[in-house]
Amino acid sequence: MNAEEILKQLELLGKDTYKKVLLNHGIKEPVFGVKIEYLKVIQKKIKKDYQLALDLYDSGNYDAMYLAGLIADDKKMSKRDLQKWVTTSSCSAIGECTVAWVAAESMHGYALALEWIESKKESVASSGWATLSGIVSITGDADLDLAALKKLVQRVEKNIHQQPNRVRSTMNGFIIAVGSYVQSLTDLALEAGAKIGPVTIDVGNTACKVPYSPDYILKVRKRGTIGKKRKTTKC
Repeated sequence: MNAEEILKQLELLGKDTYKKVLLNHGIKEPVFGVKIEYLKVIQKKIKKDYQLALDLYDSGNYDAMYLAGLIADDKKMSKRDLQKWVTTSSCSAIGECTVAWVAAESMHGYALALEWIESKKESVASSGWATLSGIVSITGDADLDLAALKKLVQRVEKNIHQQPNRVRSTMNGFIIAVGSYVQSLTDLALEAGAKIGPVTIDVGNTACKVPYSPDYILKVRKRGTIGKKRKTTKC
């Protein structure tokens, strides 16, 4: 299948009711409204396809861009590919999920994430923090720069409330990720989260709630899964 054929298939799978939900969550047109469960059916058939992922992302259609992230051959993604994706993401769901997931599993994720979080562009900076969250969720602690992560936690603690909306959101997610996936930094993340306090985020026309990071991390601790890594960032 090529990108044009898949787009036709996605259009047939789209539902107006789900499209409305997506639009309420800030997804931008064009979008067909294809449920993720249907995208994953297509993903299982394709598995990984580097060029097809690039073509689908270039379509600008939300459903196709999301699918692109699911089928991307992460190890083949170049810095140039990822830079193009982050600068052309159509909404926060693409920038903070699709782009961040693929970047986190690529060869260039950490370096790019550190570059992106310095960006003055909200969507790029938020993708950077989301990428860092993805990296700590799948990377063994022995392969993480714990000293650098500690400094990043301290940076979030100091600056989060002065950041743009989506950057606050992904910074909050980063504290949760560090506390949940990096056992040696769990206490540090809990302390930082308590000092930060509740984080206010505009979630638009949705019922989404902003997690209070210490409560979230403590729930992970209670179920005994602190430090348990994920097999993949993608979902």
